Amino acid sequence: PARLEARLRADTDKSIKAILVSHVDTSSSVRNDLPALRSAIDAADHPALLMVDCIASLGCDRYEMDEWGVDLTVGASQKGLMCPPGLGFVWAGERALAAMDPDRPRVSYLDWSKRLDPQMFYEIFAGTPPVAHLHALEAALGLIDEEGGLDAVWARHQAHADAVRAAVTAWTSPGGMSLNIASPGHRSNAVTTVQTGDIDANELRRRCAEQAGLTLGIGMVTDPNHTFRIGHMGWHNPPMVLGTLATIEAALSSMGAPMASSGIAAAAASIGEALNRE
Repeated sequence: PARLEARLRADTDKSIKAILVSHVDTSSSVRNDLPALRSAIDAADHPALLMVDCIASLGCDRYEMDEWGVDLTVGASQKGLMCPPGLGFVWAGERALAAMDPDRPRVSYLDWSKRLDPQMFYEIFAGTPPVAHLHALEAALGLIDEEGGLDAVWARHQAHADAVRAAVTAWTSPGGMSLNIASPGHRSNAVTTVQTGDIDANELRRRCAEQAGLTLGIGMVTDPNHTFRIGHMGWHNPPMVLGTLATIEAALSSMGAPMASSGIAAAAASIGEALNRE
């Protein structure tokens, strides 16, 4: 935030029109502090719009567009909303709408005015609607509603992400596993990226997949051979989370990997605490 504020203060001719940021980055599992970024823009007294990609966090991490002063949000269907990829969403606030130049030519795919006030149903989609995806979205939103709404869904993601992080923390030892994001406040509740130290992450993923049927996400950060990812987005429950962690721990044990203590015990204790809060 401090660097952003300084950069905007230096932009005296206001050539910067927008700040584009991802709420959650799935490769690293970092979650950006959007209220702090909004405060930095305001402190610099700069008119730049705050535009956020919440594709990975939508339905997983708490997201408050109006409260946090986000001007434009882009989302998608394939992560926390549990649908196939193919649906994109745009939420535009008043400042973003006001920034549109009505005299500038726009193709229909980028013309928000028709989508905000469609004369016919298909104009919402700039063409033929993806009917199967819309049925999937209806079912997904029904699941969210049955669970008690977004607050309940966010709380479940928090509880299960805490359990995953508790397991990795318990495993952490020299030359072994550790969480990729050091700051707890910047860890996403949608995905956890794990550094494996001297452990071959590719071999770990192979054993989990071929011998136990568990697919772990590939590493996509600085050293992909020594990182992997655990996804916990969408519909999941304690047996799924604990089963995933137990499989990883079994694979680590079979490889002779160093582990400070049992991650399963730590994860179970974490979920137990969450159950007591319900």
